[in-house]
Amino acid sequence: MAISHLLSPLPSLTGNLTLTGRSSSSLPLNPNPHFPKPRLSRERAATHTLVLRSKGDDSVDASDRLISAVCYFYPFFDGIQYGKFIITQYQPFQILIQPLFPAIKAFKSFPFNGFLIFITLYFVVVRNQNFSRYVRFNTMQAIVLDVLLIFPDLLERSFNPRDGFGLDVVMSLDSTVFLFLLVSLIYGFSACLFGLIPRLPIVADAADRQVL
Repeated sequence: MAISHLLSPLPSLTGNLTLTGRSSSSLPLNPNPHFPKPRLSRERAATHTLVLRSKGDDSVDASDRLISAVCYFYPFFDGIQYGKFIITQYQPFQILIQPLFPAIKAFKSFPFNGFLIFITLYFVVVRNQNFSRYVRFNTMQAIVLDVLLIFPDLLERSFNPRDGFGLDVVMSLDSTVFLFLLVSLIYGFSACLFGLIPRLPIVADAADRQVL
């Protein structure tokens, strides 16, 4: 009697499961008007698609690309003296830099040109909310790169050997700084022309903190 009493709920449980399965299978045939699940899912899918399209349609204006690209010439022109060893020794660098000689000569014609351009770029572009963040970030990145040139300049002024091992160290340091400036110019200029965001090592994080 006890065993039959324990097994007696099993048929009713099985019956309930069967009825539940039938009721769920019959829902597509008789949809409940109070729960329009298919319409809700289609609305959500449509909304999600619109969001993705709006993100994909964002692009950088041509004027912003050009302004950002030109800014990377500033630190390169300001640090062109670090290439005095490598430019004189390797002709490919002379051919590469030769079209820029008139602009470099004009930049170096007045000793305060670098400082004036720094002030102009920082206060007129970086701190100006009328420019897009894309322009302000790339401009600030070029400024930070130029500010970093203070360290090799101080090192060269305090340690200026004329021959021997010390001169080799200075030549290697200057050539490394020049190559970094050249790579930064090519990378930043080309990336901006394509509307991409160039992020230079060390420089990018400092630029992010300055651009609001």
